[in-house]
Amino acid sequence: MSITLADLNAMPESDFVAALGAVFEHAPWVAAGAAALRPFTTVADLYAAMRRTVEAAPDEGRLALLAGHPELAGRAARDGAIAPDSIAEQTAAGLDRLSEAEFARFAALNAGYREKFGLPFILCVRRHGRASLLSAFAARLASDPATERRVAEAEMFRIAAIRLNALVAGDGPLRTTGRISTHVLDTMRGAPAAGVGLALYEVVPDGGLALVARAETNADGRTDAALIGGRPVPIAAYELHFALGDYHRRLGLDLPEPPFLDVVPLRFGVSDPEGHYHVPLVATPWSFQTYRGS
Repeated sequence: MSITLADLNAMPESDFVAALGAVFEHAPWVAAGAAALRPFTTVADLYAAMRRTVEAAPDEGRLALLAGHPELAGRAARDGAIAPDSIAEQTAAGLDRLSEAEFARFAALNAGYREKFGLPFILCVRRHGRASLLSAFAARLASDPATERRVAEAEMFRIAAIRLNALVAGDGPLRTTGRISTHVLDTMRGAPAAGVGLALYEVVPDGGLALVARAETNADGRTDAALIGGRPVPIAAYELHFALGDYHRRLGLDLPEPPFLDVVPLRFGVSDPEGHYHVPLVATPWSFQTYRGS
């Protein structure tokens, strides 16, 4: 349930801190620092005040803030012994559904990182697919402590921005969400293709496909809702499958079996989690093309 910015401005300080105390992991003092700077006219102003509170804190306080984050796919996460927001974030990234071999890999990466830097590895997992997450983990293990401290704080601020934007309703929201959308145009009929089955998959590290969403095109050849929307689009390679064969069969076309085009897969990459990726298909029973739309 969201809280309005107007309500936050009017709350007693204790209620304000209780409402926003989990935005930064185990650090209600950040919300307390921002409470003294009210009123806020935009969500972005509120976020800036919370960020300034962190940046003005003594170094030991900022280090404790980083140390309070849970390890990714660690034992505490597997046991559900971490903050609810962190559980939701790791679950959304699929870190609760790893194989034993994958859990072992994360355990080794976590141990290596903590040994080198003395902190848990912090990454805004909502912005990363499985392969991107592992790649970032490996790359940052090769970093130096000063650089890694800056990167870890930047990721902590990303996590807080997403949490705050989801929690508070008001003017001036933060840019924390992206979209994947599509539409299908039947150029043989010169009309949108309604009723085309769609499946969006993430390409995972072993080359397999993990289902993200299923949908069907409406009368406009689009989906009623974005295939991914209202959240960051994880950095990853994706495949979007279009069931053209079934669509053409329903039209009653005199086509061979199996048809020349049955399921058309389009593989594309997402590098900007807050971007809009529009992946349309222009098709006939014998040809198709695509492009990045808007």
